[in-house]
Amino acid sequence: MDLARIVPELKSERDRISRAIALLENEATRTTRRIATPIKMAPSKKRSRGLTPAGRKRLSMKKRWAYRKKKIS
Repeated sequence: MDLARIVPELKSERDRISRAIALLENEATRTTRRIATPIKMAPSKKRSRGLTPAGRKRLSMKKRWAYRKKKIS
């Protein structure tokens, strides 16, 4: 093992890792600030919850039978 060669390589690796950590920390703070600001979204289209034709037919049949039952009683 050549220590004279290994030590400078380890130092350069340490410097590279330190720069990467600094960039990641900087990105993390920028991302946190970006998330904190409200994001405007397009309004979603709400689905109409009205009766379907089949549902209207069922209701009218119920009303008809209720009316006939009331009239007979």
